[in-house]
Parts: sequence; structure tokens; C-alpha cells
Amino acid sequence: MPAPGSRDPIAILEEQAETRVPELVPIRYGRMLASAFAFYRGAAAIMAADLAESPVSGIDAQLCGDAHLENFGMFAAPDRRLVFDVNDFDETLPGPWEWDVKRLAVSLVVAGRERGFNSAQRRSVAHTAVREYRNAMRTCADQRNLDLWYQRVDVASSEHLWASSATKKQRKRFERNIAKTRTKDSMRAFAKLTHTVDGEPRIISVPPLIVPIEEVFPNDPEGAKGRMVALVDAYRANLPDDRRHLLDQFGYQHAARKVVGVGSVGTRCYIVLLLGRDHRDPLFLQVKEAQASVLEPYVGPSRYEHHGQRAVEGQRLMQAAGDSFLGWVTGQGSDGDRREYYVRQLWDEKGSALVDLMNPHEMDAYAKVCGSTLAHAHARSGDRIAIAAYLGSSPTFDHAVVEFAEGYAELNEHDYQALRTAVDEGRVAAEEGI
Repeated sequence: MPAPGSRDPIAILEEQAETRVPELVPIRYGRMLASAFAFYRGAAAIMAADLAESPVSGIDAQLCGDAHLENFGMFAAPDRRLVFDVNDFDETLPGPWEWDVKRLAVSLVVAGRERGFNSAQRRSVAHTAVREYRNAMRTCADQRNLDLWYQRVDVASSEHLWASSATKKQRKRFERNIAKTRTKDSMRAFAKLTHTVDGEPRIISVPPLIVPIEEVFPNDPEGAKGRMVALVDAYRANLPDDRRHLLDQFGYQHAARKVVGVGSVGTRCYIVLLLGRDHRDPLFLQVKEAQASVLEPYVGPSRYEHHGQRAVEGQRLMQAAGDSFLGWVTGQGSDGDRREYYVRQLWDEKGSALVDLMNPHEMDAYAKVCGSTLAHAHARSGDRIAIAAYLGSSPTFDHAVVEFAEGYAELNEHDYQALRTAVDEGRVAAEEGI
């Protein structure tokens, strides 16, 4: 593990910023300054550089590339049942499976520090995630190929396992979160994100977080609309026939640029409103710019020339159930430059764990399901028998990763303070509280 001061984390962040929308980069830094955990969420490129120096088994799998605990969550499968899985693939590439495991374990320790857990509690949570990864991988190694491919974590069927050891208050909070997740669909987005202008629904302007495209490009609003319509049409043409038939029943209405997440802030991300039969039949799509994975300098380029396709194919390989509207498309910026995007539904009953409210017991339960889920995601693409054999039945690997996680969490704190110092000294511009 590198020592504090032995590399320049700010230089890595600034290099990333060169490919992003300049006026949005300060918002990214401001969000990263919210806490050491928020910084960690935005520091996948820094950790990728550090992990590249660590020893590995030599066995690869399709990686999430940013497998921190908030990049797991619930969403509706095509059969509308809620499932739990990895849900962020901006950085996905094949690479050493250990890197995802370490990023998950460190995220649990960093989050535990934020929650005020003591060292023993943090170590226990991280150990649970790694142990469950190892045990789940051994189970995967014994499964038939088809059984493994179709296996998924169904929220409804697994809820009782967690609830049996939860308090009444914890169960109610979990049930409220499930209920909230169930309401997050295009109808909810339509009610929350739009208003009526001259009898037509339009996305509300909430700058700088949500900015309609005519405000993003005030000197050429019609050209901006034309580029967005062309982008949607090109995406439509790339879909399988059945999905294209469904999408053909929706027409373009409006679009806006939207700031999302922490690490993704500054990439070009749009939300697009489509309407079906009437105003009671909306569909919101998210069109998100796909850039080179932070892993690429260390594992080599993707087999796919299009980064949107890289993200989509990685998601399809790792997830047991996916978004029906998942696709990729190439667009043209106002400057004439080629832009690569992937497309998915904006809200499709997506829900996240309430990490900022978890006590050690709850985070331990969450770590267990994250570790198991990550193992299944890796087993779908990697040599699960070889990984299971490497891990073995002893906790040696578990203990080693926990020690790494504790040490790296401390390094993350130093990097976080380095960003704070850079902002205070005026070397980096940040807009906080946005």
C-alpha cells in the first residue's frame, strides 16, 4: 500500500477533470468534500492506480470497477420483482477479481468510520463481506452453469432472513425503504421533475443540477433539440426488435442535463422525457456519457471500441436481471465532437440502502449480502472454480483484506484532507452544498 505523500491524488483527479464539463467539475469536488466516504465514492481512479501496484492471483473476472457499498442496490427486474445486485458499471472491465473485493471492503470500513464504529466493529463488518464472498464463491463453484446464470437475489424472498434478527424499528425502516423504492418509477419522475408549459409537459429547470437543453445551449436551442432527437432515434435503432417495438410507442417531448452522483459529476448526463398514449404514460430515460474506465491504464483497453457498449455488456454479464431499455448510442456534441453514451431508465424502482443510518449490526447484514452478490457477479464471467480454489476454506484471505481495508481507509482520509487543503489554498475550485 502506498504511503501518504508518495503519490499525488489531486493530480489524478485533475487529469480526470480534463474530459468533463468544466463548469460542473467544482460541484464534483464539492460533493467529494462532504465527507471522507463521499471522497472515496469519487476516488475510484485514485484507488485503481493504487490497486495496480498490489499482488494478484492472476485470475480475472468482469469487474464492476467501483464496487463500493452504495453501488449495490434494489431495482425492478423485467418481471417487476425487486432484486438486489451490483448497479453501477461506469468503470466495468475485465481484471483481477481481488480489486472489486478490496474496494468493497474498504468502503465498509470508511463508512464505518463515518458512523462512529470502533475498530473492532469496522473490522467485523469488512470481514463479513469478504467471508461471504469466499463462501458464496465456493457455492458457485459447485453449481451447474445454468443454475448459476439464472440465480439472483430476490428482495422479497430474502427479506425474512434479515428481518429475523432485526429489531422492530429496523424492520419498519426497511419496509418503508422498500415501499419508497416501489414508488420510484416514470410516473413519480413525471410528477416530480416536470411542469406544464403552454399545455405541454416540460422538465423543470433547477440549475445547476437540472438544466433543460435549451438553457444549456441558449444560442442554439433548436439545434440542441435536434441533436437530442437524433440521439434518441439512433438509440432506438440499436435496440433489439422487441424493445424497439415498445419504444416506438413513445415520442420525444423534452430533455435536460442532470448532475448525478459523486464520481460521475461532470460527465455529460441527460434525462429524456418520452410520452406514450398521453400524459399518464411517460417514460424517462437517462442518457449517460461513457468515458474510458479508470481501470483501463492498468488492465488494457476494452474489447469494445465504444465505451457505452463496454458499460452495457459489462452490466449484462455481471447482473442476473437487467433494465429492458439498456442500450448504447453515439452522439455529436455542440462542438462537433463524438460522444459515447449508454442509456437506461431513469427510475425503475431503484432503491439504495440507508447507509448513513446503519448501526454495526445492520451494516454487518448489508455487508453479507453485498459480499455474496459480488461473488455471484464475478462467478458469471470468471473461472469460479479457480477463484474458489485460490480462496480455500480458511480465513487467511479474509484477514489479509481486512488489514488492507483498515490501512487504506486511513490513506483515504489523508487523500480527503489533501483535497480539502487544495481547495482551501485555492489550487482547486469547489462548490459545496450542491
